[in-house]
Amino acid sequence: MIAGRLQTLYGLCLLLGLLGAPGAGCHHKPAAPKEAVATGKAAEPPAWSAPDTASIAAGKAGDLIRYGRRLISSTSCYFGPKGSIARISNGMNCQNCHLDAGTRPWGNNFGAVYSTYPKFRERRGAVENIFQRISDCFERSLNGHAPDSTSLEMQAMRAYIQWVGKGVARGVKPRGSGLENLPLLSRAADTAKGRILFLNKCTSCHGPGGQGQPEPGGISYRYPPLWGPSSYNTGAGLYRISRLAAYISNNMPFGSTHASRQLSDEQAWDLAAFVNSRPRPSGHFKGDWPDISQKPFDHPFGPYMDSFPESMHKYGPFAPILQAKKDLAAAGTRRR
Repeated sequence: MIAGRLQTLYGLCLLLGLLGAPGAGCHHKPAAPKEAVATGKAAEPPAWSAPDTASIAAGKAGDLIRYGRRLISSTSCYFGPKGSIARISNGMNCQNCHLDAGTRPWGNNFGAVYSTYPKFRERRGAVENIFQRISDCFERSLNGHAPDSTSLEMQAMRAYIQWVGKGVARGVKPRGSGLENLPLLSRAADTAKGRILFLNKCTSCHGPGGQGQPEPGGISYRYPPLWGPSSYNTGAGLYRISRLAAYISNNMPFGSTHASRQLSDEQAWDLAAFVNSRPRPSGHFKGDWPDISQKPFDHPFGPYMDSFPESMHKYGPFAPILQAKKDLAAAGTRRR
């Protein structure tokens, strides 16, 4: 039954392209990557890599994993404004934030998701399972509503995420999983510099207004919108500048990798600041951060335990915020 459903749904639309990369349905040859910026960093051991899709087993269990992969890579075909199952998301795909269907090293991948969930998340203030994590993505990054956690689709996405992380020991987060933590700037990130970078590096894919490029038929995007009504909302993880800067540094513009970057860390911070300064849907969730002392240094909305303004929490400089957080924690330890 699952295999038959897959065959029917597969023909509904082309796969959506990655953020900054052409869609799988594109037939044009992408431009050659520009010369990478020398980082001066010492050679690192190999990062985590995902298992080969050819290793997915035959049969019902394998069909479920393959369906989950398709849901991640072509989410809009099933749940977008013209979705075949439900119309509950903004038209972006999960892989716009989790590159190569959540398998690219340093591309916000799923390498450590199954090994670390369920886990306590400070944002929720409670233990969170994988279904809740997927729901968060639908409600925030896809600015929509989550599918029923008991649905075939949710079960398939969970099965795929488990498969991506197979071989990773319980509680382990291997190097290359998720996103890199970039060195902090000694200044605030500069949206004006970021705008110039965007115009020079990003408009050929995402358009001068960050609107992206829809595929013919408008079911999905060849290149997704970076702001505006069809982009991620202000509650999304990438609305934190440190997360978006790390994402950009290792993956953008098209052709960049962790080992061969086209932007410096400083440029990535400035570009992230510009993108996140643009208008997008509001995503305030009342239950977030019940303990405000646990908010990350770059959470862009108050209230905070410190006296620094929202603008500084959004763009930096962040060292004083981190020092204040450290001092507050030390004071609490002394009182105990």
